[in-house]
Amino acid sequence: QVQLVESGGGSVQPGGSLRLSCAASGVPLHYYAIGWYRQAPGKEREFVADTNRIIGGTKYADSVKGRFLISVDNTKNTVYLQMNSLKPEDTAVYYCATKKSYTLGPSGYEFWGRGTQVTVNS
Repeated sequence: QVQLVESGGGSVQPGGSLRLSCAASGVPLHYYAIGWYRQAPGKEREFVADTNRIIGGTKYADSVKGRFLISVDNTKNTVYLQMNSLKPEDTAVYYCATKKSYTLGPSGYEFWGRGTQVTVNS
């Protein structure tokens, strides 16, 4: 049974940083891509970033490029999202997801965590 459990969300002032974690268990070996989405109130869920946990490589949404960094620790079965220079528009519930594909990007994600809230305000 695939389980993705996010943590690390919270409240932060604009310009601050947070690091999200996603602990994965039961993920089949051929589910290579793992990443992050977010959903703000009243908006659709949107792709943030993903990585291929076996061969590396990353992909980011334009809105977070240069500010967010995705990484994976396979020894801990955990993927991280380091978020720097946070803006109020980054406020959302952040979800971890994985899919059975080498291809990075926003399509095809199958398994999802329950999310962690990130709030950026002064």
